[in-house]
Amino acid sequence: MTIPLQTAPVYTDIQALNKLKYASDENSPETLRLVAEQFEAIFLQMMLKSAHGESNEGDLFNDQQTEFYQDWHDKQLAINLAAGQGIGIADMLVKQLQMSGASEQKIEKTKQSFSVDHIIRQAPAAVVPVSAQKTPVPVVSLPAVPLPIASLNTPQEFVQQLWPHAKTASEKLGVAPEVILAQAALETGWGKKVNKHASGESSYNLFNIKADGRWQGESVSVATLEFRQGVAVRETAKFRAYASYEESFADFVNFIKTSPRYQPALAVADDAQSFTRELSAAGYATDPEYANKIMRIATGEPLQTALELIKI
Repeated sequence: MTIPLQTAPVYTDIQALNKLKYASDENSPETLRLVAEQFEAIFLQMMLKSAHGESNEGDLFNDQQTEFYQDWHDKQLAINLAAGQGIGIADMLVKQLQMSGASEQKIEKTKQSFSVDHIIRQAPAAVVPVSAQKTPVPVVSLPAVPLPIASLNTPQEFVQQLWPHAKTASEKLGVAPEVILAQAALETGWGKKVNKHASGESSYNLFNIKADGRWQGESVSVATLEFRQGVAVRETAKFRAYASYEESFADFVNFIKTSPRYQPALAVADDAQSFTRELSAAGYATDPEYANKIMRIATGEPLQTALELIKI
């Protein structure tokens, strides 16, 4: 049974797009159409996000909640546009791939690679006609809009992509996954301020664990704000770098479990407030309000709404 874009349960949900392959017909050309429509919906969403740009940063009512609901409005609008006639990208993709020999074998290959990163890498090139074609398809000029494979631009995206890792960490530490996500959100501004290498590549360090003498892996040097005797001071420090967010969560678990100073926090892991308080007291961060900030995020509307929207 093929799921049309209008009723697809995940729409432009980047993380869950892979689930759609199980609902499509075996070796069906309609699968190719579905891939194309999904790409167009994602592309339209990114165009809308780009159109907003940074124009809202100085607005009086600009806050996380506003950004959160603006993002969902953009997604719904993108879905509605793509579900209709769209802007022609899906048609171009289907026509181009069919003319390039989209046989059952190629369709099957498409299904096996049915993930957003594949769509994003392959689809833009597919809309450009091959010079050897007898009847070339008009070139579609795509605006210079960034298409992140694993963007963390809103609380909903942050929670949706990182929730599985938070649950795994929760099982190993005994701490509520909401608290772990809240700490990561505090450390990185909901994923928007993850430390980067000089090349611009993400360090995937969600918990800002520093690269001390015990760390043998890669690291990044960044400017940081530390509190020294109650005074905020700018410093440069080295932080650990990972290959994925999954590695970041795994190292966080190991860091907490193997550090003697965090054992009092682990002893009260089943009590969120006590855990964050002991974590702060042990010196995880120099901010005197660190524990309170984590709890405000954990119980705040953006996180709770995100959890409800992904039906956790």
